[in-house]
Amino acid sequence: MALTGRTALLAALGSLPVGILAPSWTGMLAVNAPLSLAILCDYALAAPVRTLQFTRSGDTTVRLGDGAEVQLTVTNPSRRRLRAHLRDAWPPSSWLTGTEQAASRHTLDIPAGERRRVTTLLRPTRRGDRRAEQVTVRSYGPLGLAARQGNHHVPWTVRVLPPFTSRKHLPSRLARLRELDGRTSVLTRGEGTEFDSLRAYVPGDDTRSIDWRATARQSAVAVRTWRPERDRHILIVLDTGRTSAGRVGDVPRLDAAMDAALLLTALATRAGDRVDLLAHDRRTRAQVQGRAAGEVLSAMVTAMAPLEPELVETDVRGLSATALASAPRRSLLVLLTSLDAAPVEEGLLPALPRLTQRHTVLVAAVADPHIEEMAGARGTVDAVYEAAAATQAQAQRRRTAEQLQRHGVVVVDATPDNLAPALADAYLALKAAGRL
Repeated sequence: MALTGRTALLAALGSLPVGILAPSWTGMLAVNAPLSLAILCDYALAAPVRTLQFTRSGDTTVRLGDGAEVQLTVTNPSRRRLRAHLRDAWPPSSWLTGTEQAASRHTLDIPAGERRRVTTLLRPTRRGDRRAEQVTVRSYGPLGLAARQGNHHVPWTVRVLPPFTSRKHLPSRLARLRELDGRTSVLTRGEGTEFDSLRAYVPGDDTRSIDWRATARQSAVAVRTWRPERDRHILIVLDTGRTSAGRVGDVPRLDAAMDAALLLTALATRAGDRVDLLAHDRRTRAQVQGRAAGEVLSAMVTAMAPLEPELVETDVRGLSATALASAPRRSLLVLLTSLDAAPVEEGLLPALPRLTQRHTVLVAAVADPHIEEMAGARGTVDAVYEAAAATQAQAQRRRTAEQLQRHGVVVVDATPDNLAPALADAYLALKAAGRL
């Protein structure tokens, strides 16, 4: 049983005159006995809570930053009218701060034998699966003095997908890809090493591309056109170890790496290449393999959604072994990890010869923009010390990158906002050079 504020108010109003004018147990009993009887009657007339029936429907997926609607249908099978307050409980990260109470609470008025539907609007602030906790119903009597209260477990899961904010960079990279293919209106030779077709010579074409045999067979001068290699294999490896948990700017390193991986996937599939995903620390956390071009991006988004950084040191030897097993033929291996000196020198460098011997390796890392700000700070003693520390950290990252480059690795080191376009540009450069 739950008592309402109206009950407390009536008890106070009835007891106050008795306490002032004629304080006695008899007076208090004369006031509270009728009130207690009214409470019991009101409780008895309240609609039962345990017999209520619930069903859910609505959205099962939503992108981070967008809203999701989940409907809850409440059926009242009893013979009494249901007047109730309902709380649809979800994890705190399902709403923006300060909006949970307004979004999760609903008022119900359901006649006997009927049903009503309420809608809970979720606006998650974190990736992953958000599961409904429980539904709490407080059923009030007709007098509003007492209420029945009960909990029901009504399961539902909403998967919060990565936001893919780098999608805005895709049109410009696709335009660059069309230039590499020679499919623009400008007089440019398609770059790459894979023969595409023959066409008539126009002024401005490179004379070295003239096909003399084809020219001899026809009356016009013919030139060869080239395009970047297609149907190449790209394996994107996400390091989900402890270094991916560090927050850089407003997001964890892992989230910035996911955003870059999604842009690369969208670009590579448009270029005719095959893309797979591997997320690994001490074991494989997620894997997308062998999907068709039209399915791979959605499959990656779904696989990335529940990933969280693991506070363990990444087993680079196991990661490289899994990557080699996932890419038996020559591929572009894109490793999204950190450029911290200790993990690279102790873990990645010893495993590099096996990887570079078979694959083209590209390492992409998230740089902290705050370090760049600190490096340019001046004016106070503290600012000078911060600038010195930031400069030392930048020099260490450059030395680590140079160590990787000496092993034939392409290194991309950029801030979270610039990592995705920088990685896409590095992919296009490798494709133009015929290194895939």
